[in-house]
Amino acid sequence: MVNSFGKLFQVTVFGESHGCCIGVVVDGCPAGYEVDIRQIQSEIERRRPGQSRVTTSRNEPDKVEVLSGLLNGRATGAPVCMIIRNTDSDSSRYEDLRWTPRPGHADYTAEVRYGGYQDYRGGGMFSGRITAALVMAGALAKQILSTVGIEVFSYTSQIGGVIAKDVSYDEVREQVDSNIVRCPDKKSAELMVQAIDDARSEGDSVGGKVTCIALNVPSGVGEPLFDTLEGDLSKALFSVPAVKAVEFGIGTLYASMRGSESNDPFVIEAGRVVTESNNCGGVLGGVSNGMPITLKATFKPTPSISKPQRTVNISSMSDTVIRVGGRHDPCIVPRAVPVVENVVSIVLLDHLIRRGFIKKVLGE
Repeated sequence: MVNSFGKLFQVTVFGESHGCCIGVVVDGCPAGYEVDIRQIQSEIERRRPGQSRVTTSRNEPDKVEVLSGLLNGRATGAPVCMIIRNTDSDSSRYEDLRWTPRPGHADYTAEVRYGGYQDYRGGGMFSGRITAALVMAGALAKQILSTVGIEVFSYTSQIGGVIAKDVSYDEVREQVDSNIVRCPDKKSAELMVQAIDDARSEGDSVGGKVTCIALNVPSGVGEPLFDTLEGDLSKALFSVPAVKAVEFGIGTLYASMRGSESNDPFVIEAGRVVTESNNCGGVLGGVSNGMPITLKATFKPTPSISKPQRTVNISSMSDTVIRVGGRHDPCIVPRAVPVVENVVSIVLLDHLIRRGFIKKVLGE
């Protein structure tokens, strides 16, 4: 099992959906930096279940508890351990699903990988609830990134067939949390809510995309060939349950373009090298070029739906049909917005420490 990632800012997650808690240990948090627990709690609130009619009704307070690594509001250099306790889990119905893997979930692959010893309640460590640990670590990273002027933010850019119009950075900052789907394009947001309501009323679910932007990342960040900035960001994002694709810049549109259309011309602006366009999403050769880093993460529809679904009984080795009851998000995308931006923040901070842009000790 590999439950850690990062080289110098290393994050280890632990816990299960229906266990006592979800937690994270951050090893290598630079010493001396101020850490505001209220900001970490605020990020967790954005991810918390039960926040609107388009999310699961599971009602968890998700109170952040810091067990180590902070003293007088600053990081000590010791591992930072944070947890949130599970208080509203209902494991009873998972006994009925023990031998009938839910289509679209990791039930079957977990059974094979761990020989039946895995925690099958609510998906165990494969549950989306584990992302609370990533948000805690990312909220810590985001505060340190802000000391060098780096800003990371995300928004819902697509739900089902509804695609948001292009929006400015200021619109994202000001409008992203103004509606329950976290889309700064108001008209699209209304259509997205309707798409979720329609799917839910039919016992179904819907997927979508989250767009993330990181501003003021210096050029030269990334470790080719195998720890490229794109590679590490993608690896981290694929640890988020339901992510099935990651694109940088214009992503798959490159396939239908010519080089004369897709290349980003270099120019000098205010004494620095910039590009006229940003099709590459701020990364060339796996290394940041100083332009905004832009990416999109695609989320599949929530697999737990109330429609009948074909599956198998792995105990009797027979075909069967199940209906998945309980409390599930009809669309995971709105709650995934803070997850994506905090995962991106973790990777950026790790790479900035590796390049020396952020010191391991404040003032060093």
